[in-house]
Amino acid sequence: MSMSFERYMMDMIQPMRDDLTKLGIKELRTPEEVEAELPNAEGTSLVVINSVCGCAAGQCRPGVAEALKHDALPNHTFTVFAGQDKEATAKAREYFLPYPPSSPSIALLKDGELVHFIERHQIENRSASDIAADLTDAFDRYCR
Repeated sequence: MSMSFERYMMDMIQPMRDDLTKLGIKELRTPEEVEAELPNAEGTSLVVINSVCGCAAGQCRPGVAEALKHDALPNHTFTVFAGQDKEATAKAREYFLPYPPSSPSIALLKDGELVHFIERHQIENRSASDIAADLTDAFDRYCR
């Protein structure tokens, strides 16, 4: 790929990254960053596998934004970008087993262990409000 194409793609993707980081969600861009954060995060951690697809834009990111207005929240929030930060995404997905790779997707970990997972097929045919309700139910269960 030419440098100008790579720059173009980065410019196109940045607003999709910003949808989550402007909410205070920490972006993990390398496997080392994932490894430094996820297994060591005490309490609960929300991890959003972001992507360029329409269901990420229309349902996943808005659903996460709505859920983060809830009164019970995870202690930590993270995101990795599938298709862009491939190695970081692969490392994060190791924590979501036995679920197969899925993007977008949303994981809730408690002390590094997966306790709730929303796969792409549970995102693409639901509204942002439905996803937010699913997340806030999980927050009520695990984050209080």
